[in-house]
Amino acid sequence: LPSHAGTCYQQAKQVLHAAVPDRLQGRERETGMLRQFLREHVLARRPGSLYVSGAPGTGKTACLSRVLLDCKDELAGSRTVVLNCMALGSPHSVFPALAQQLGLPAATGRERVRSLEKHLTARGPMVLLVLDELDQLESKGQDVLYTLFEWPWLPNSRLVLVGLANALDLTDRSLARLGALPCGSPRLLHFPPYTKEQLTCILQERLGQVAGEPVLDVAALQFCARKVSAVSGDARKALDVCRRAVEVVELEVRGQTLLKPLPGGEL
Repeated sequence: LPSHAGTCYQQAKQVLHAAVPDRLQGRERETGMLRQFLREHVLARRPGSLYVSGAPGTGKTACLSRVLLDCKDELAGSRTVVLNCMALGSPHSVFPALAQQLGLPAATGRERVRSLEKHLTARGPMVLLVLDELDQLESKGQDVLYTLFEWPWLPNSRLVLVGLANALDLTDRSLARLGALPCGSPRLLHFPPYTKEQLTCILQERLGQVAGEPVLDVAALQFCARKVSAVSGDARKALDVCRRAVEVVELEVRGQTLLKPLPGGEL
């Protein structure tokens, strides 16, 4: 396999990994709303909560990660804690995990929750708490979710809460009582599935970073985008399919190169 060919296939597979890109195609509106929410609440020192919903692969976590990176300097005066709830042993494990991140002394049971509430209502910088895979915190009576979403509305609270999950109706289904409280329900932001046009743009932008001739032609990318958008609109799935296609092409080219006749006419 010629070295330049090997390089272009390696580059193509690299850019098709589901890392957070510099700019998220087709998510300009959602990115702007996330940035605006952080400025209105964290920077303006106004506690509040936001619930971000959307099926897997619709860019929720990637968008928020991008915004947090872009706003890093603006958010330097506040404290940001990001927890993936999938990694917690149980819904109640969110409290010791948060206490550890905030540097609070170890405590148990109700005392741990009281300690956190005392910390979050004392003087200090704003605390931005991001809970990814929020639906993992659903529990009997939903006491964990209610506790977390009521914290921004405690007197003198300095907490801004952002929760991300797949279900569109989690707040209606599991946090219905919040609507009856003075604080009300969290603000909602929904990420719809990607369209075939958006997926095509994502794939073209990624592969456009690879020098030389296109590894996959536009018709193949459009076909992939159309199929994935019809099933799920999951950008990660589209990236996976194209990465696998590049691997297949790479193997075919490698096979043809190995079988190329030698100058003497023999294999």
